[in-house]
Amino acid sequence: MTIRVLLADDQSMVRTGFRYMLDAEDDIAVVGEAGDGVEAIRLAEELRPDVVLMDIRMPGIDGLEATRRLAGPGIDDPVKVVVVTTFDLDEYVHAALAGGAVGFLLKDAGPALLIESVRAAARGDALVSPQITVRLLRHFTRSSAWGAAPDLGGLTAREMDIVRQVARGLTNTEVAAELYVTVSTVKTHLARVQEKLGARNRVEVAIWAHRTGLVA
Repeated sequence: MTIRVLLADDQSMVRTGFRYMLDAEDDIAVVGEAGDGVEAIRLAEELRPDVVLMDIRMPGIDGLEATRRLAGPGIDDPVKVVVVTTFDLDEYVHAALAGGAVGFLLKDAGPALLIESVRAAARGDALVSPQITVRLLRHFTRSSAWGAAPDLGGLTAREMDIVRQVARGLTNTEVAAELYVTVSTVKTHLARVQEKLGARNRVEVAIWAHRTGLVA
């Protein structure tokens, strides 16, 4: 199945470069481009792409607010948004993920990581640029916004095994190979984990795992 992508960036040269890279893949097609946040929201609601690649600094509504309106808490049918930006400031990472983004990449991450982020988002995984992952987790584990740590007794042994692998940054396919189970089994367990923890996505599951000391 072809993954339909919407590009949102105020720089036409960036959109052209992303389109060139993505359209070269057999399983990805760029279906629209937006030059600002308002247009990104309109096109996302109109085209219903599988994934939106969203810049942060754009005219009018910025990418963080656009992400929140498309994928944030309370959205009935959220769009999968991957934020792609030049700026790796902690507050941007925090706001993007809290606003519902399923990935966060820097524009210099390279074509391979950009393409993988689209595929990961489409299959329900999350991908964050490796160079900011550790700092991101440290930022969240210091935050008091998560309140008291949940009781580990709420998860089964198998669910904790899967959480540990997710916290390492593994995709569902990689977790399945690591634990010798099927991908569908991983998805089922992960869905139960998210329900028990009140986590909206695997990024929040990874944050919880680090914050509670389940992983170092």
